Amino acid sequence: MSVTLDGKPLPYKHISPTERVVALHQSGRTRWEEAVLDVRATLPEAELREGPWLDVTCLAVVTEKATNGRSTALLSRGEDGSMTGSITLSRTAHLRRATLSLLVVATVDGVPGRLVGSAEEDWYVDLEEAIPVRQREIETVYVDFRDGPHKWLRPFDDSSWIIETSGDMPTVYLNTSAVEGLVEVLRGRGGSPAERLVRELSASQIAQDAWTAMFHTAAADLDTDEDGTPVMPTGWREAVLRTMLPDVFPGRQLTDALYEINERRTKGFGWSELQTGIQYAAGRRAQTTKKLTHAVRTVDRAERSAD
Repeated sequence: MSVTLDGKPLPYKHISPTERVVALHQSGRTRWEEAVLDVRATLPEAELREGPWLDVTCLAVVTEKATNGRSTALLSRGEDGSMTGSITLSRTAHLRRATLSLLVVATVDGVPGRLVGSAEEDWYVDLEEAIPVRQREIETVYVDFRDGPHKWLRPFDDSSWIIETSGDMPTVYLNTSAVEGLVEVLRGRGGSPAERLVRELSASQIAQDAWTAMFHTAAADLDTDEDGTPVMPTGWREAVLRTMLPDVFPGRQLTDALYEINERRTKGFGWSELQTGIQYAAGRRAQTTKKLTHAVRTVDRAERSAD
């Protein structure tokens, strides 16, 4: 992977092949209009030759949830057999963090453009970070559920937020049209005591919902080895399980807790009883009790002052 900004090479310190991240902030150019990503991919030629498909092509695709932006470039085969090409990222089309994916498409059973393969791990192009780190934080997207670009959110137009955990990074979608003024309060700093209380309590509730959703997704994605022992997942799913399992199963070793939760999920016994522990663990991560206590004391002080 190599990158140029408005025709000038991006320093290698802003590109991490191990993390598969490009960091464009503080890149030496305070203002830039266009980043060109030069990519190279090696395809499993033996599998492609044996598969039931024709007209195999490789595509580089840049997307971003926050803007619903999408651009595609066709890669061409080089002399060494690898697929190479360039894809352009426009600064005006992206806000924070774009995803670069490599897709292999072909004609299958007479239907062109069918997806037959993809890279095991995507790249991220971060417009706000100076250090190329594959962050595990939750991404936040502000969008109108009712009239915004994401049609799948429209059935939830009366919800203030939705947690989406199916991708490589969990995403909180905050509904800009559900509660008037809520988004402004959440994005603001300071403000009146009432505004700060709303911000703290709302952020705590969002965090608890996010931890709960992430835990359920991580527990549902467990693979097992040959003897049926559950295998710890990777990425943010691993981080969530390692963080929450000690509170869900107090006193248990991590491997025992992982086995127990997999048994309950797959065999159907004791899963409903487990929800109390999951709720408790998520609440601890979100500091719900601490923030609620602070809110109650603040309201009590305000009422005493008024009297």
